[in-house]
Amino acid sequence: MSEVRMPIESGVPEMEPYLHPVLKNNYGQWAYHERPRPGVLHHVAKSGDSIWTVRAGTQRQMDVYTIRKLMDIADEFAEGYVRFTIRSNIEYMVSEESKVQPLIDKLESEGFPIGGTGPSVSMISHTQGWLHCDIPGTDASGAVKALMDDLYDEFTKEEMPNRVRITTSCCQINCGGQGDIAINIQHTKPPKIDHTQVANVCERPSVVARCPVAAIRPAMVNGKPSLEVDEKKCICCGACFPPCPPMQINDPEHSKFAIWVGGKNSNARSKPTFHKLVAAGVPNNPPRWPEVSTVVKQILSAYKEDAKDWERIGEWAERIGWPKFFEKTGLPFTKYHIDNWRGSRNNLNASAHIRF
Repeated sequence: MSEVRMPIESGVPEMEPYLHPVLKNNYGQWAYHERPRPGVLHHVAKSGDSIWTVRAGTQRQMDVYTIRKLMDIADEFAEGYVRFTIRSNIEYMVSEESKVQPLIDKLESEGFPIGGTGPSVSMISHTQGWLHCDIPGTDASGAVKALMDDLYDEFTKEEMPNRVRITTSCCQINCGGQGDIAINIQHTKPPKIDHTQVANVCERPSVVARCPVAAIRPAMVNGKPSLEVDEKKCICCGACFPPCPPMQINDPEHSKFAIWVGGKNSNARSKPTFHKLVAAGVPNNPPRWPEVSTVVKQILSAYKEDAKDWERIGEWAERIGWPKFFEKTGLPFTKYHIDNWRGSRNNLNASAHIRF
């Protein structure tokens, strides 16, 4: 009988026991890296050792059958060592070049594309969506699946000016983070309150404190303790919904998608940047979200055609100017894209969180 593995309560386990022996023996002692083809990395150590990494795309939210299939492939074709990237690609390590092509052939025959390296569109990082999140305005993982079906060739080829990192978030808290292109839910109406449930479900002081612009305050409605929203202050962020589900903000008509571009976490060539809004009110139209895919493909097409080598999307937009960006992508420019709003000082100074 195998020993039962006890849970680790102190965070992520140490990675060293799971490293391929070549990686462990040459840790931090690499002479150079190269990409023989899209989806394959070749690492050469100062000792002369070599190891090849094959990267395949996955659907991230996987069933046990799929995980076991991937692990069986690792045991049969890849010396038993794998790792997942932060974008949910799976990487197999092999110490012999002769094992690379059979591994690629097996993965592709099982439906796992090879790519996501270099100047390509890598797998989209996304939040949990309907499967796990308790406050989703849409299904981030579903939108990602539909979009990556359309961008399959951009994952398997390295034809972009630079790497493209796309993120998707199922609510406006934006757990997906900054990205070259960010696809986020956008609520356009304040929450609808079920006053019969607030007193039974919500801890009202916590909900009041949760609002970043102090738009929520306690109230008595029909003789019951409840909450009310100052709609002039409300920014429709949805932060009140997690601690108080009776404050429903998700709406099939008024919860839309917004597309942002230019986010960047690295400081290579230019400093990190926040993404900027370029399309709002995009229909939240499951199960394939065709309108979202159309906007993203317009942006990628213009970027691929016009950007210089090594330019990220935000750097390209800054170089040509934002008016030219809207012209080349064919996206409409409206007054809502002008960053001249200065009301945040008064709103945020009304909050319990921020004073400035």
